[in-house]
Amino acid sequence: MRQALAAIVFAAIAAPTWAQMSPVGLWRSMDDKTGEAKSEIRIEEHGGALEGRIEKLLRKDADPAAKCVECKDALKDQPMVGLPIITGAKKAEGKDVWEGGKILDPENGKQYTLRLTPADGGQKLEVRGSIGPFGRTQTWQRVN
Repeated sequence: MRQALAAIVFAAIAAPTWAQMSPVGLWRSMDDKTGEAKSEIRIEEHGGALEGRIEKLLRKDADPAAKCVECKDALKDQPMVGLPIITGAKKAEGKDVWEGGKILDPENGKQYTLRLTPADGGQKLEVRGSIGPFGRTQTWQRVN
């Protein structure tokens, strides 16, 4: 009986950690140069693929009505808040990695190949954008 009770308690404590090892949720992106919080991005799963949108601009001088002037095609001049910046990432089989999607850098309007890797028990998200062998990785913080 004690073992069964201990297993139930352990599962109840560990379950939130297991659930957090996913990119799904609200994340705070940081500026690579200044280390300041830039924005909050909400990542959701739709039909097995991830989609992420800017939910809030956090820079001190950010204009809440800012538009994506560098974006191309249908995203050109769309509001930054609500802008889809992550599309199509899917979980790699047997790994806690999501890849195969795209990430948009609204500051330059370019799209990059995407890889998302939860870290630190799901409290951080390594976001890698690349073109061929060239790329960079940012670490986003989960917003609880």
